[in-house]
Amino acid sequence: MPVTGSGKLIHTLLICLFLAACSESEPVRIGFIADLSDPGSDFGLGVRNSVILAIEQQNAGGGIRGRPIELIVRDDGQNPEQARIAAQELIELRPEVVIGPATSAMARIIVPMMNAARLTMISPTVAANEFRGQDDHFLHVSRASSEAGKEQAEVLYSLGARRVGLAYDTSNLAYTEGWSHHFINRFTYLGGEITGKVAFASAERPAFAPLITTLRDGTPDTLVFVANSIDTARLCQQTRRLGLDLRLSTTEWASSGESMVELGGSAVDGLIFAHTNNRNGTQLVYQAFLAAYEARFHGLSGYSTVAYDTARAVISALERRRPGEDMKTALLSYGPYPGLQNEVAFDEFGDASQIVYFSQIRHGEAQQLP
Repeated sequence: MPVTGSGKLIHTLLICLFLAACSESEPVRIGFIADLSDPGSDFGLGVRNSVILAIEQQNAGGGIRGRPIELIVRDDGQNPEQARIAAQELIELRPEVVIGPATSAMARIIVPMMNAARLTMISPTVAANEFRGQDDHFLHVSRASSEAGKEQAEVLYSLGARRVGLAYDTSNLAYTEGWSHHFINRFTYLGGEITGKVAFASAERPAFAPLITTLRDGTPDTLVFVANSIDTARLCQQTRRLGLDLRLSTTEWASSGESMVELGGSAVDGLIFAHTNNRNGTQLVYQAFLAAYEARFHGLSGYSTVAYDTARAVISALERRRPGEDMKTALLSYGPYPGLQNEVAFDEFGDASQIVYFSQIRHGEAQQLP
């Protein structure tokens, strides 16, 4: 029987209600991209794990306005071609926002694609200066590599370093080159000397003994490794095998002290490293996060807290976003966002910064420096 008169109106209303109900039950999709398979993938995996934890906790509390969050994960493999494919897949799926990538090298590949697609992207870890101060769709939570290099130079100099040999990974050149440049400039300004500088490409699985031998010939008192956690551990091992009792240091890229001890054993004893969480923090939210992360994943990474704070900022912006408002505008409008230890505050370009701490591994345990 045909629907006429008031029946048509009721029929239309029912369709509208049905469509609205379907829309409300649809998941809120967040994309994620990082290196999850390369030998140095513990960095990306740690970031992913924190994002998963934040989303699981939000979903347990009802999601976003009753809608569950769905995380769409892609692996860039720290490989340009794989990164292009993974990024294109995310673009076609059109999540509300993408978290990642983990390294500056992959950002060089992925960010132009996301900007062209006008898809907002936010990274907890990308630090290369070239991405900052840009009015685009890429937001950053970590501090700039220039800040990181300068501060580590100051810390090492204050601890007695005067002659430094430096090894850096060209597979993440967007980060390591800038970091090294600012470290060297600051260290020499303070009165220190760079006794040698060697480059290697982790993607080519290099032999590290010749690199350490080259640095040794400059008679340094300190070696600095701008590398991922696995390569840092291997460089430390080769240093000790050559009988060198030198001060060793690495950047926040090399993850946490616990993972370094697991990877490098006694060879990493004495290693000074940067990290983004106050290991002595007593905040209840921080302690609750540590317990939840350990129960779910085990082994906190160096950027776990920042990645969690990033995911929480994204969730908060999604909850408060107005109809039709794009995610970049939302993220910039509703901050600063409370974090586990420090707030996430974006400037007009979507750039933020983080307080960084330093620890030293002593007898197999990481101890935060005063």
